[in-house]
Amino acid sequence: MPISQSHGFSSPKSELTALVVDDDGVSQKIHHRLLNILGIENDVVANGKEAIDIHLSGKKFNLILMDRDMPVMNGIEATKRLRDMGIGSTIAGVSSHSSSKIKQEFTEAGLDVYHEKPLTVAKLLSVVSKIKPKE
Repeated sequence: MPISQSHGFSSPKSELTALVVDDDGVSQKIHHRLLNILGIENDVVANGKEAIDIHLSGKKFNLILMDRDMPVMNGIEATKRLRDMGIGSTIAGVSSHSSSKIKQEFTEAGLDVYHEKPLTVAKLLSVVSKIKPKE
C-alpha cells in the first residue's frame, strides 16, 4: 500500500502545490520528498527573498513550508512580506527552534501553523488539512 494511502491521504495526484523555503540542503530534500510522497507538486528555494521573487514572477502555491533561519531574508521577514503582498497561501513555519518566544514571533509574522523539524508524513498531513483554497 502506498505511504499516502496508509496515512489516510488518498489522492495520488493532488492538485495542490507547495513551495519549500529552506537554506539547508538536507531539509530541502526531506520536505521535497515528503511532498512528493503525498502527490503534491512542489518547488524549492533557498531563502525568503527567493520566495518573494517566485511569487512576484506569478507563481502561486497552496502551501509554503517556511524555515525561520536563512541568509539573505529570514522566514519571519519573508512571511510578513508575503502577507503584505496579499499572499493567502497556508504558510507553515518549520524550524528547529522550540522556544515559545521564537514560535510566537514567527507565528505573529503571519503563519497558519508551526512545526519543529524534522517534518514527518503525519505532521505534513496535519498541515495539508489546513490548506486554504488557491488564491
